[in-house]
Amino acid sequence: MNQEFVHPADQLLLFINRIYNHGMTTTSGGNLSIRDQNGDIWITPAGVDKGALSRSDMVCVKEDGSVVGIHKPSSEFPFHRLIYQARPDLKSIIHAHPPALVSFSIVRRIPDTRLLPNERQICGEIGIAPYALPGSEQLGENIAAVFKQGIDTVMLENHGVVVGGEDLFQAFRRFETLDFCARLEIEARRIGKPVLLNDEDYETVRNKSTLQMDTFIRDSCTSEEKELRRDMCGLMKRAYKQGLFTSTQGTFSHRLQGNDFVITPYGKDRNDLEPEDLVRIENGKAEAGKQPSKSVFLHEAIYNTQPHVHSVIIAHPPNIMAFAVTDTAFDSRTIPESYILLRGTPKLPFHAVYNEPERTASLFKANTPIAIVNNNCVIVAGQSLLNAFDRLEVAEYSAKSILSARTLGDVIHIDDERIRELEAAFHLES
Repeated sequence: MNQEFVHPADQLLLFINRIYNHGMTTTSGGNLSIRDQNGDIWITPAGVDKGALSRSDMVCVKEDGSVVGIHKPSSEFPFHRLIYQARPDLKSIIHAHPPALVSFSIVRRIPDTRLLPNERQICGEIGIAPYALPGSEQLGENIAAVFKQGIDTVMLENHGVVVGGEDLFQAFRRFETLDFCARLEIEARRIGKPVLLNDEDYETVRNKSTLQMDTFIRDSCTSEEKELRRDMCGLMKRAYKQGLFTSTQGTFSHRLQGNDFVITPYGKDRNDLEPEDLVRIENGKAEAGKQPSKSVFLHEAIYNTQPHVHSVIIAHPPNIMAFAVTDTAFDSRTIPESYILLRGTPKLPFHAVYNEPERTASLFKANTPIAIVNNNCVIVAGQSLLNAFDRLEVAEYSAKSILSARTLGDVIHIDDERIRELEAAFHLES
């Protein structure tokens, strides 16, 4: 979505729908705003069901304080106004009460963004504002004082979070990422002590942050490739809706002829991807005018070394990633489906995706279709788009089941004799 050409009321509707439909706020909770070029503030209304909003419900508050619209502006309008006064560079604000972030707010702690490599950069410094009555000038002053320090993401004591951005997508990206960090940390603490990235790890990321590939100009797109692009976009949007991807993290690729493949672009909203956004990689060159995912060289190495693999997904779902950010091993011997699809699921060192793509790619034999990378991601290989996606789903559901089971008692895995029985019955390679 190019927000430059989308009306503020439509932008507010798009993002409040996304926030509500993903369970990140309630019918009566949360509010979004945009400050336009005229200095007018467009904001979600007070007292209207968040699950049944239309663009006509959005409210415009003029610079002189007059209100245009069929509703009153959100009761939290005072802090939106004060934040914009304190930070003229901000054009959008999101306030909501996702359960994980509320959990942190009521113990008055900030989620740690050092569990994965990109989250600290996305969220930036995070502040915390003292509690005050909702809708009050005092609350607005408390929040605006933190924003005035140059901080864009502010936790509210016993309340939730407020996030600002240059546009609504940037604000949403920060908001969504912080909520993901909160959920990941909560799940990780259920099975162990989270391990944080150190300065050396971040230096590894910085050294690999620039992607340089030769390009080519494509002259045609076959019907088969058009169908593939359509199917990939459909599965990526499904992955986003199911929480397997976030708006800008999660990469899908699929093999074309030989070792050529199509891959997710870098930095584009996974919920809005269209077939033309995907990037073709041909003979080691990227389709001109597009930027592929920064994990493109790992995908390329897998296709070059593993002829049986036709689809690869790299993702960060919070339940399976709880095992990536702790020292706890993930064991797929929970139910037959999990073992059949996931098998051994090794854990790899953090730098494996940056410094050793060929060595990492060599692991993805038929009996190793998935691997967890410490403090980084889960890598899934499959024979088809649906096979890889199914494995990602099963990994996340299996991890969620294990996390829940540990609160009930000891996890009892399928024993070796029955594992051999499964391997024989389903012709699984040892």
